[in-house]
Amino acid sequence: MTHTTTTRWEKDMTFISEVPGGTIKFDTAAEFGGSDAGVRPKGTMLASLASCSGLDVISVLNKMKVNTTAFRIEVDGELTEEHPKIYKAVELRYYFSGPDLDKKKIEKAVDLSITKYCGVYAMFEAFAEMSYHIIYE
Repeated sequence: MTHTTTTRWEKDMTFISEVPGGTIKFDTAAEFGGSDAGVRPKGTMLASLASCSGLDVISVLNKMKVNTTAFRIEVDGELTEEHPKIYKAVELRYYFSGPDLDKKKIEKAVDLSITKYCGVYAMFEAFAEMSYHIIYE
């Protein structure tokens, strides 16, 4: 399977990317010549990581018949000091809310995501130190 995207320059520092399923507008801050009219490329990498893992977790939890009333993932990425600045450490925090949460099944779902299913997580492991935590609210 091949994924294809097309990215075109719009103006100044603004780019539009056509990706499978939609469009993403990229830009940068005014201090770097942009106009803050879109998302940042590195930030979308973290969002892609969270979304990939989140899709896995919800899919597995649905198969296990585990209900959660709320679920979110927060991701922190620490960049290197030198150019090219890449993520050297990434931490994911999985937050679950709901009555009678089945912690063993939730932990299993998160583990399956990061060790088996989430290709974005596997890609990040190639260049960053990865860690995660599960928080029950």
